[in-house]
Amino acid sequence: MEVATLATAALVLLVALLLLGGTAKLATAGTDTAPGGLSRLGPGVLVPERWRKHVLIFCSVGEAVLAAGLVFTRHPLPRWGTIAFFSVATYVLWELRRRRPDVGCGCFGEASSSPVGLRSIGRALVLTGFAVVVALVPVSGVDVMAGLTWNLAAVLGAGVVLLTLLSPEVEEGIARVRYRTPCEQRPMSANRALSLLRGSAEWRSHKALLASAEPADTWRELCWRFFVYPGYTALGAQAEVVFAVYLSGRRPPVRVAVVDGTSTTLRESMDVSATR
Repeated sequence: MEVATLATAALVLLVALLLLGGTAKLATAGTDTAPGGLSRLGPGVLVPERWRKHVLIFCSVGEAVLAAGLVFTRHPLPRWGTIAFFSVATYVLWELRRRRPDVGCGCFGEASSSPVGLRSIGRALVLTGFAVVVALVPVSGVDVMAGLTWNLAAVLGAGVVLLTLLSPEVEEGIARVRYRTPCEQRPMSANRALSLLRGSAEWRSHKALLASAEPADTWRELCWRFFVYPGYTALGAQAEVVFAVYLSGRRPPVRVAVVDGTSTTLRESMDVSATR
């Protein structure tokens, strides 16, 4: 088997892992994480709290730059930079396992929240080896686009199997799908629920009744997030416009009630017992 084939397969796997890891870190940094949430991930342990989100963003951008350098050039800088990246990652994971066995590696953002084990360290070590091969045999995206041969497909398949065996995130993902958290225990930020509300037909049909663009109050009850806005009835009397957003599904149902002074309770005005 040609060395160039091994290097090309290693290049594909490195680029895929760099892009996946960078995207996952960026998504984790962009979510409204609970206070101290990033302290459970490897990069967050190493820096003060105020810098944790910035470190995740910096890592994700760095991984994207390395991936682009591997694909579009044969310059040694991104290749040795990739070796340095995974070498440092291997050392950091070893130190985390020794000093902070309670935190996850954060390799794929929130998906890598389980404590660092030998498999995560082994994966980083294997990726360092892939980076060395790519540095010694300077292939690029041009070699990948030349065509998929049977030898390349076989090496790629073996590499995918190896990395899958060394990735605890796969088991975590399967476990999350099989044992999905009930929606009443599933976290969702108020900002995310508000974004879903403002994209709904109920919001558009009642927006003219609102006296303010921002809610006066909000709270959560089980699978529902409530938003209360000062507003008016259709006859112009002062009232409260109350929206309820169901916290599950891609297009969750939204309920709305206009509560004026004659309404005794909110529950009499709004029925949120139905889900879909």
